[in-house]
Amino acid sequence: MHLGKRYFFIILGPLAAMLFWFVFNLDFSNPKVSQMAGIAFWMAIWWFSEVVSLAVTALIPVFIIPILGISDVKSVAQQYSDSIIFLFIGGFMIAFAIEKWNLHKRIALKILSLVGKSPSTILFGVMLSTYLISNWISNTATTMMLFSAVFALIHETKNYIFKNEQKFAAAILLGLAFAATIGGMATPVGTPPNMYFFKAYKQAYPLNNDLNFFTWSKIGYPVSILFLTITFFTLNTYFLRNKVVLTINRAYFKEQYKTLGKFTYEEKWVFLIFLLSILLWFTRADIEFESFTFKGWQHLFKVPKYIDDSFVALLAALLLFLIPSKTNKHEALLIWNDAKKLRYDIILMFGSGFALAYGFEISGLSKWMAGSLTVLKGLNPIIIIFGICIIVTLISEFASNIASIQLAIPVMIALQANLNIHPLVLMIPATFASSLGFMLPVATAANTIVFGTKMIHIKDMFKVGFILDLAGIIIITFMCYLFLM
Repeated sequence: MHLGKRYFFIILGPLAAMLFWFVFNLDFSNPKVSQMAGIAFWMAIWWFSEVVSLAVTALIPVFIIPILGISDVKSVAQQYSDSIIFLFIGGFMIAFAIEKWNLHKRIALKILSLVGKSPSTILFGVMLSTYLISNWISNTATTMMLFSAVFALIHETKNYIFKNEQKFAAAILLGLAFAATIGGMATPVGTPPNMYFFKAYKQAYPLNNDLNFFTWSKIGYPVSILFLTITFFTLNTYFLRNKVVLTINRAYFKEQYKTLGKFTYEEKWVFLIFLLSILLWFTRADIEFESFTFKGWQHLFKVPKYIDDSFVALLAALLLFLIPSKTNKHEALLIWNDAKKLRYDIILMFGSGFALAYGFEISGLSKWMAGSLTVLKGLNPIIIIFGICIIVTLISEFASNIASIQLAIPVMIALQANLNIHPLVLMIPATFASSLGFMLPVATAANTIVFGTKMIHIKDMFKVGFILDLAGIIIITFMCYLFLM
């Protein structure tokens, strides 16, 4: 970004906040409402423009909220150490172990050896393997993990392509990024916005016991699988069909898979811990069936409610740091040097979201917003859901997905209070929509990673992304209305 433009946005953030602090008065009986709105606008401007690191913007609440007298430093700072953050940390530890011992390459090459006989089937293989991994690991981590394998795949296959190498590369790279984002929609741990939503929902509605790993997945998988299918056909039609000629067969991928050799001792342990984590996540809470209720394993503990999904992630991480490696003598499967790649900026972003939501609540801004949104009362719920999806998707194109949901969730909570609609009907569509940034390279970290290869034209990304954003909005609207109403 040009230096002058950068400083324009740096100044614009606090200037917008000051307008709310000293000029506009949203609630004459409670000045904290305007003060908190100013903080939110300041953070939104810096998030959208990314003139400073996301982590720097994330520090604004813990600094400004106490200065304005909305809350004390201790209470705001506590929001940055929520248990959901440890779920994220544990998930990244699992990702580091999978990458360290090349399990990601084994999974990808195995799928490609089964389907890799044409440009279309290679695209399908890349997207399917990425989708399955991203169900359990953040979309950013999944893209980073598989990027080297996919980039090598493009490099190796270019000798077999007789026309439109660039289109093939663009399709595969976008397939990687988009499938990672879509895969994250399926489970609560697949992407940071889902984890943030879980915490925000339970914090806002502590008496509601209708949200757990299984209930999310019942809608997450249908939405994500349908969306993945449409994304595949969109990329295949736009880039590959009748445009790319490739002469390669599945034997190539089988040979590449053979070079990995047999499952190593370390791979077996990492894979076992990965599967164990999935099993424990799915079975922790009670699962309601029509005729009976499956009791979750958390009831084995003295106080079941004290055990949440972060417990599973930390258990997996602990095992990875304890189980010895045979290849690296006197070391475990993971050592602390491996953990130094942890995205502390994302961790701070998480904390700032909780702090922002806390500020909305304690300042009274949430109640004020609820009163101003009563105009939506009486509209058909499907129209409300559709409108929410459009707004959040537009935000997600210019801000990170976690920043988008952090801005959206407090509004959804305020909106629900006056519409007499179950909160999940508003919050789940907003959470899905926060992952719909497909048009611009800055929309998600996954987009940025693949765009950095310079193999994707911005006009292609914009055209395909527009189609997918629109398709995503429609899918989320109708599927959420079908499952939640």
